[in-house]
Amino acid sequence: MVLQNIVILEDGVPARLHFADHSIEKRTITDPVSGRPGVRNVLVFEVDTLNGAPVVARFSTMAEKLAGLFEPYLREKTYTKFDFIITQLGEGFMRRWSVQAVPK
Repeated sequence: MVLQNIVILEDGVPARLHFADHSIEKRTITDPVSGRPGVRNVLVFEVDTLNGAPVVARFSTMAEKLAGLFEPYLREKTYTKFDFIITQLGEGFMRRWSVQAVPK
């Protein structure tokens, strides 16, 4: 997509990303079960390379499992020294991720 500014993972398709920066944002979302709005923390990465090509995009997650895989890299922004190969598998609450850190 020519104007892609948000990285959306495809089920079963590995994506190689390099992150330049990150933040924790608060977002109001509608709970799909209750239909009520609620505030959630979201881990947001600024992506500067996607599958080997330069981009200006964002990758975000509210999934505690996925965010936890990145936690060791958040301190001192050590993620900038790696590319991450992320593969998403499954749907909904059964979704899981494979994350591989590859030194730059």
